[in-house]
Amino acid sequence: MSVFFLHALVSMLAIMNPIGNLPIFISLVEGETPAYQIATARRATLTAFSFLTLFALLGNNILLFFGITLAAFRVAGSIILFGIGLKILQGRNIHSSHNLSSAINEDILAKDDVAITPLATPILAGPGSITTVMLLVGAEWQIQTILLTIAAVAIVSLGTYLVFRYSTLITRYLGPLEMNIISRVMGLLLAVIAVQMGASGLLELFPCLGR
Repeated sequence: MSVFFLHALVSMLAIMNPIGNLPIFISLVEGETPAYQIATARRATLTAFSFLTLFALLGNNILLFFGITLAAFRVAGSIILFGIGLKILQGRNIHSSHNLSSAINEDILAKDDVAITPLATPILAGPGSITTVMLLVGAEWQIQTILLTIAAVAIVSLGTYLVFRYSTLITRYLGPLEMNIISRVMGLLLAVIAVQMGASGLLELFPCLGR
């Protein structure tokens, strides 16, 4: 197992944050049948995986189309990821139920499949996840890097499905305090990863900083 794969796995786990998003999933499927909850978890994670895989495959072309260097994207992406990590560390969920209710019309939630919106996107496959995937793949088209990134996304997506699938069992053994601790650890990891990405990007943009 390569160092890059472990880095990709930890990065995707920190940004997708299954435990941190579990309360949102529970609130969206509350009162529904177990079969509906399982189907919602499956559709949400499959859709998020497909969406992120698309950006892993096309991310390089997107950067080339807009004439954006990977170094610049790393710096900008690290700022976004650091902001998300900081919010998680401060205990402010980036997709709180209050924010969701104000941003998404209740009529839309009633008519549409919540597995697609808001669960798959923007909660699981949001700007942070997309940025992370594109940064992992990089500007060079290397099939091994792309496959390892997709594999990391697949494993985290599967883990997220299992967390949502067994949400009742997990909440029975993990109280709010334990879930909050796990979520904040993920926020710390995300912030550290963001700093490292930003430092790498700045060194590429300004080589003189490394002297």
